[in-house]
Amino acid sequence: MIIMFTTIVSPLFADLDILGHINNNVLGSWFELGRNDIFKIFTPDLNANFENWKLIMLKTEYEFLNQMFFGTDVEIRTYVFRIGNKSFTTYHEAWQNNILCAKGKATMVHYDFIKQESMTIPDNIRKELEQHLID
Repeated sequence: MIIMFTTIVSPLFADLDILGHINNNVLGSWFELGRNDIFKIFTPDLNANFENWKLIMLKTEYEFLNQMFFGTDVEIRTYVFRIGNKSFTTYHEAWQNNILCAKGKATMVHYDFIKQESMTIPDNIRKELEQHLID
């Protein structure tokens, strides 16, 4: 059974563009909020310093399918899409009013900021990520 992470976002007035839609730049922040539970797999206390934080962003991509508007919460659904030796990719969906409005992926590398090099994802973390792997 795949376990997805869900995060509810209440759009802010500041999230709007000139046409009254949710601005496309906001989606990156919302999908990052959706990754918080995945960040905790690597750094349980979310202590973001060079010694403890072990992830660096490699790539993000978004696809906008439907318009999103102010006044109604947005559900962010997060899964693991792919697990490699040193990196993994998350898959995100943004739903508003039971409509899939946007989807995207983010690839992150398991990284040592002190040594400035990528690292193999440990087996215990890999097993935890596999629980969220989408088919």
